Parts: sequence; structure tokens; C-alpha cells
Amino acid sequence: MNINAVAAIYRFEMARAFRTLMQSIVSPVISTSLYFVVFGAAIGSRIQEVDGVSYGAFIVPGLIMLSLLQQSISNAAFGIYFPKFTGTIYEILSAPISPLEIVLGYVGAAATKSIALGLIILATASLFVDLSVEHPVWMLVFLVLTAVTFAMFGFIIGIWADGFEKLQIVPLLIVTPLAFLGGSFYSISMLPAFWQDVSLINPVVYLISGFRWAFYGTSDVSIAVSLAMTLVFLAATLGAVTYIFRTGWRLKS
Repeated sequence: MNINAVAAIYRFEMARAFRTLMQSIVSPVISTSLYFVVFGAAIGSRIQEVDGVSYGAFIVPGLIMLSLLQQSISNAAFGIYFPKFTGTIYEILSAPISPLEIVLGYVGAAATKSIALGLIILATASLFVDLSVEHPVWMLVFLVLTAVTFAMFGFIIGIWADGFEKLQIVPLLIVTPLAFLGGSFYSISMLPAFWQDVSLINPVVYLISGFRWAFYGTSDVSIAVSLAMTLVFLAATLGAVTYIFRTGWRLKS
């Protein structure tokens, strides 16, 4: 494996994050803090506890996961789209770098930035409420798996997009609504039976539920099912990326 090539792509993408620090780190943290203040203050005063956890603490995993999904997709999508936009993608494809090394560089950097942002949001949330993490190892496992999976998904979006507006279509019109309806701010057990069944169609439910279990030991679905669904989505994105590089779809045209 060409470690130098992976490191070069990784360092370039990380440097881009530091050049846009306000957009990459500060803005998501402020937005998440506003979510926390608004939902925690407005709804938390009416809902004291959910599954034995104070409402303010209950929504923290959902807020972290919401930002993680958005930023993982955005970082990876913009990272691979700009070389396509400027034409430098052909230099990368013609260099002695394998598809695996290209993916490791771009997806690794996007996932790193998202994980760092998630930990910063976690530290910020601890200033507002008392937090406990019952299973810290599993919390990190879900954090890393989700960041890598959605960074891969964002990588696919960046290759598919042929304009800046398309980079925002999937995150804004699909991922964000799914995150809001996936139990970020509530437990699906609070819904009527019919809507509980409908919610289980939403894949984000399993991500948020597993992540919340790592904090408080309570979840809407089994932890094993949550982990399995995360791995299935990761496998699907890996398969899609393999197909893209094997056929050259949207890369060589």
C-alpha cells in the first residue's frame, strides 16, 4: 500500500478543514448548541424524563448523531467533488494510487473531522447537562462506524453530483428529515403503535438507538440489531464505491 499517497490526500483534506474552521467546526457546534437550548428549554420543561433519563441528557446522542451524519456526508462529498470540478481528478486517477488508497485518504479525513466534531459537541453538551456514558467503548465504536459509513455515502454523492446544488439535495431533503424522524429528540416508544412500526423502516433509527444505548443503556431497538444495520449500510456503501471504481462511473466521463 502507498502510505505516502494516502497521507498526502489525508493531510490536504485536513488542511482544508483548518482553512475553513468557521464553517467546518464552529458553525456546526453553534447550530447544535442552539438545537440543544431550544429543544432542551422549550420541550424539556414539559417532558421531565424519557426512559428514566432527563430530557436534556436524552437528546444529546441524537444531536451528536444528527451533526455526525450531516458533516460526514458534507466533508466527503465536497472533498471528492472539487477535484472533479477543477479537473485534478484525472491527475489522481493517473497517479500510481489504487482506488483503495484514494478512498482511504478522502473518507479517512472526512470521518476524522466528523468524529472530532462529535467529541467537541459532546464536550459542549456536558456544560449544559449532566452526562453519563455507560459503555464508552461502544460509544466510540458507533461513532467511528457511523462516521466512516456516511463519509463513504458522501463520497458516492460527491462522485454522482455534477453541480454544487446536487451536493446538498440528499443531505437536506433525505438525510436530515430521516434524522429528525429517527428519534433524535424523542423515543419512538412515545409514538402510537402504527407509527412505531413505520419508524422502524427508517435506517437512522437504528443508528441513533444504538448510540443512545451506549450512553444510557436504553434503546428503542436491540443493540445487536442496531450494530447489524450499521454494518449492512457500511457494506452497501463499500459495494457501491467498488462498482464506481471498477466501471469508472462519473469519474472518467
